[in-house]
Amino acid sequence: QVQLEESGGGLVQPGGSLRLSCTTPEFTLDLYNVAWFRQAPGKEREGVSCISHRDGGTYYADSVKGRFTVSRDNAKNTVYLQMNSLKPEDTAVYYCATDFFFDCGNIDASPPRDYWGQGTQVTVSS
Repeated sequence: QVQLEESGGGLVQPGGSLRLSCTTPEFTLDLYNVAWFRQAPGKEREGVSCISHRDGGTYYADSVKGRFTVSRDNAKNTVYLQMNSLKPEDTAVYYCATDFFFDCGNIDASPPRDYWGQGTQVTVSS
């Protein structure tokens, strides 16, 4: 049972861009903080970004800061992750996740528990 739905992944060359989308028909995302994670085979899951429902504040991992931007379109009930200047080390399955209580400032230590998507593959290669 997929509660969140990611889309927008694909194969791009280094330096290219992708925009990932996260949505759900089950509830209104603008009431929730929403986080993005990624995981590559054999590597630890990494918190990438987060957007707060209360103040719109954003979080970015140091590895993506200045290249990725998280945003919302509440009319479409969608959270986006715009990824620019992509590097081979960005290759991973990307997930969005949320629950009613988690803190955007601590997503690796205390990630969302309740709602996750199936993931979308991002591959950056020449």
